[in-house]
Amino acid sequence: MKIKYKDSILEKIVDFFWYDCKLWKVKDALTIGIPNFFKNIWRFRKELYQHQWWDYTFTLQMLHRSLSIMVNKLEKDGIEVESHRLKKVAKIYRAIQILKSKIDGDYIERAELKYGEMRRRSFEFEPIENSTSFRMVDNDTPSEKKHRTKIYAYANKIEEQEWKELWQIFEGQDLKQYSQFLKSKTKEEQRNNDIWNEWFDGSGMRSWWD
Repeated sequence: MKIKYKDSILEKIVDFFWYDCKLWKVKDALTIGIPNFFKNIWRFRKELYQHQWWDYTFTLQMLHRSLSIMVNKLEKDGIEVESHRLKKVAKIYRAIQILKSKIDGDYIERAELKYGEMRRRSFEFEPIENSTSFRMVDNDTPSEKKHRTKIYAYANKIEEQEWKELWQIFEGQDLKQYSQFLKSKTKEEQRNNDIWNEWFDGSGMRSWWD
């Protein structure tokens, strides 16, 4: 059996001054910080190229990329108990899916899959009497207008629902509900089962770490 002795007080003092000195900070920057900086530039290259301050969509793109990197590593290399970890993975994938729809703005297309495609015509304009201006001509039939209204209404509905779902996933479950859930179990069930895993659904961004 190999015996490993604890660091001596002198060694601890040396380590303390070493980790606090500028030389260590330079070494840390050269070996860890700077390589990680360039690695992240490559990882986020598309998002960095497109990023602007004036639209929140660019912030969602950064979040989408960050979660995509996280879930890939968490799913393949995570060391947490699998039953807990895979629940987190599933919720992160769902968050990524919602973010992708929001970034792409695909709600109209998804509504059309449910109700059928809208008829699309080229824009037509006609001159306004006694004016040099023009107005757009509305050539849609009553049934086409009704169909278009249904498409837009459903698209808005799923967009609002998924936006609320996204932040519910990030917020996570209410721990007060866990206390109530725990009380609903008998002492024998509490001893023989993983009550936390039974209740936990994987949501809660603050728990997404490994």
